[in-house]
Amino acid sequence: MDILLEVVGRVESPVTEAVDEDWGQVESEIVVEERYAAGLTGLDGFSHAIVVFYMHKATFMPETHLVRRPQEREDMPLLGIFAQRAKHRPNPIGVTAVEVLGVKHNRLMVRGLDAIDGTPVLDVKPYFPIYDARGEAKVPEWVSRLMEDYY
Repeated sequence: MDILLEVVGRVESPVTEAVDEDWGQVESEIVVEERYAAGLTGLDGFSHAIVVFYMHKATFMPETHLVRRPQEREDMPLLGIFAQRAKHRPNPIGVTAVEVLGVKHNRLMVRGLDAIDGTPVLDVKPYFPIYDARGEAKVPEWVSRLMEDYY
């Protein structure tokens, strides 16, 4: 089955190469295509949004990426790609909750978006804590170690 997605905008970021840490203070802008600019109306009333993007520079080689250690760290367990959030996946789609810093016409200013400059944006959704935050969620112990320097 073919799936056709439309790019709604692109990321403008000071980060030009993928890194695995220190994304928390990165401020970037999503420049929304003019024909979708009106779609940002009201988003400035939210403190956070969810950005769905296409990791256009990621590759996927099953023999290397299907089962691997997160960030290639020896202190991490071997995990399947669907048990981690690595960029090298069968469909390189990224999803990140970001802080909304402002909206100006077709530009959405955000903090904490782990997408490099030029990344195509597929969608932006308002962050609804009732849907998006799950207090009962649990993660394995290694996640805390992995994320120590990420944000």
